[in-house]
Amino acid sequence: MTRASATAKVNLALVVGPVRGDGKHEVATVMQRLALADRLELTPGDGLIVEGFAEDTLVRGALTSLAIEAGVRPRWRARISKRIPVASGLGGGSSDAATALLLANATLHEPFQGDRLHDLARALGADVPFFLVSGPQLGQEEGGALTPLELPQDYFVLLVLPSGAAKHGTAAVYDDFDRREGGDGYEARHAALLEAVSAVVRPRDLAALPPNDLVSSPLADELRALGAFRADVSGAGPTVYGLFHHRQAADAAQRRLRSRGRTWLTAPAWYG
Repeated sequence: MTRASATAKVNLALVVGPVRGDGKHEVATVMQRLALADRLELTPGDGLIVEGFAEDTLVRGALTSLAIEAGVRPRWRARISKRIPVASGLGGGSSDAATALLLANATLHEPFQGDRLHDLARALGADVPFFLVSGPQLGQEEGGALTPLELPQDYFVLLVLPSGAAKHGTAAVYDDFDRREGGDGYEARHAALLEAVSAVVRPRDLAALPPNDLVSSPLADELRALGAFRADVSGAGPTVYGLFHHRQAADAAQRRLRSRGRTWLTAPAWYG
């Protein structure tokens, strides 16, 4: 048996452009792993079996794609232990898929390296390649072209999933973005993101990153009022995050917001 953590992620910035010729949006995003994580176990099997999370499609798809690419039968039993909330903007499904790829790839007689595994991950979803690598990353193009970033890791992250919040499908979120012509001015916002992230030295410098282009939430204002030096929605939502310098302030904010939904207090993570 092999096992590994499948970490959540938070989008510390998300700048979105207009639809490209291939039907995808140009995206620039800063992604940071979190200590909040699912757990995956992989053992040899007679066929392909995925247990523990009935709604899974991405782990099964990842293992099937790997087997096809390797020219082998998919003989793995995967068990997913979920802790990351589903459809929350925290990348749980993508992280599970990437972790399954890494675990299963290691069992191959000739494991894939580098670009080949990255290409498999990118075909599964724009966020999946991020979870193959360590540390914060700048994602560009549709989010899957990655550049490592040196960002501070010494802060606390409070996540709030508002009660009754249902994530609209990612396609619906992007459709709404297109209807309001959100992609206008992308080049300027992209340049501002690159300038801001290059200037980050201390945690509080993350406050200068531009806000999420896709969605916003009044909870971000509440988190800032409670002491967060940065707060925004992660990904396409609906989870809202607040970054805090001190654990005491983060604990106090969590107590204040527990009535508003599910909360998790976590921290940045460098590895899966």
